Amino acid sequence: MEENKGIRLNKYISDAGHCSRREADRWIEEGRVYIDGRKGSLGDRVLPGMKVTIQGERVKAQSKNVYIVLNKPVGIVCTTDKREPMNVVDFVDHDRRIYPIGRLDKDSEGLLLMTSDGDIVNRILRAAGKHEKEYQVTVDKPITTEFLQKMASGVKILGTTTLPCQIKKTGEKAFTIILTQGLNRQIRRMCETLGYRVKTLKRVRIMNIHLGNLKLGQWRNLTPFEMKELMRRLDNREEE
Repeated sequence: MEENKGIRLNKYISDAGHCSRREADRWIEEGRVYIDGRKGSLGDRVLPGMKVTIQGERVKAQSKNVYIVLNKPVGIVCTTDKREPMNVVDFVDHDRRIYPIGRLDKDSEGLLLMTSDGDIVNRILRAAGKHEKEYQVTVDKPITTEFLQKMASGVKILGTTTLPCQIKKTGEKAFTIILTQGLNRQIRRMCETLGYRVKTLKRVRIMNIHLGNLKLGQWRNLTPFEMKELMRRLDNREEE
């Protein structure tokens, strides 16, 4: 895009770390966004020197996006809503405006990606049915061969049958599972359908991003190598 044509308003807001482009579109439609004192509209472009505000708050473009991995503890909620006292944004307390990519339910822990880049949020969520997410799970009773087979082939939950997945027993009451789906509380619902109750659930990988030795409650920036490989995989998915 040529600089003299400016940046689309929704991208400008997204790049500043306020929200995703989709949410920016909603804010614009609701009349909450202004450019130089006039109400913004979908398709508007922001030129150098223009002032963009959301409900009176100045939106400042950021020069570099933030991409982090958080080892989310149980009890932290994946929301940007400040009315939730245990929201993940306040928990991380980053000096940039960031938000989670996808969700990890309140009762679960482990790897959560967060960013100020609305573009990559949309790209990852669009590929939600194609990329791998790996979890370590413990349940309330011994795991049987029948349980493993049924989990791997698909379980009826939420009016549908889950996609085939990879699962491996790692202990009498423990297993790892790799999903390419993201249904609400999917693993817990699958286990409940088969008569098991999840005791602990930890996400340890999303695509090429691994939790590794990151301590519970701590976060780190993605490495350049992780970012390069992540973008390569997203590009390949979008070409399929």
